[in-house]
Amino acid sequence: MKKLFLLFSIVLLSACGSQKFKEKWLDTEAPNTFKARFETTKGNFDIVARRLWSPNGVDRLYQLITNNYYQDIAIYRVVPEFVAQFGIHNDTLINNRWRDNGVADEPVLAKNEAMSISFARGGVNTRSNQIFINLKDNYRLDKLAYSGVTGFPVVAKVIAGKENVLKFYDGYGDKLGRNQDSIAKFGNTFLREKYPKVDYIIKAYIIK
Repeated sequence: MKKLFLLFSIVLLSACGSQKFKEKWLDTEAPNTFKARFETTKGNFDIVARRLWSPNGVDRLYQLITNNYYQDIAIYRVVPEFVAQFGIHNDTLINNRWRDNGVADEPVLAKNEAMSISFARGGVNTRSNQIFINLKDNYRLDKLAYSGVTGFPVVAKVIAGKENVLKFYDGYGDKLGRNQDSIAKFGNTFLREKYPKVDYIIKAYIIK
């Protein structure tokens, strides 16, 4: 009986997982250029993305946005005069499936200037579900070499709502950048209990 229950649980989890993430989403190619709006707890900001800057990275950003990934996503790492980072999903299953499907590396073609957006990464082919907005010109990120990769390829730029981006709560500094495992494991419940001032992406969608 216990074995049957375990088997049923595995099948149920697999079915739920397939509804939350589909491998075929990873094959979607973005338009050459697209715009998107991010609604946040501090107001909206709009971006423009161009495949010319980073085809693989822009495809992934488009895949995330069009499959409703950005819902209740914590802007957990806001370092003054540096970056605002987000992308850890509140649902561990969803987070892990996207995180474990990194995209191929590419050279940096556009500069990490103020209000440009790049994927975070920790090594070869690890760009996946976390992105950051440069809060100032961070040109050193164009050529920063570490863990077998060089630089952070820009995928998009903020074209409206810069004033709202600069309002994201930054009082926790880089503290939460060192607690990503806890955020991924316990989700927004952990953040709202321990770090109640964190801002959030409410939703994101393509705009004309």
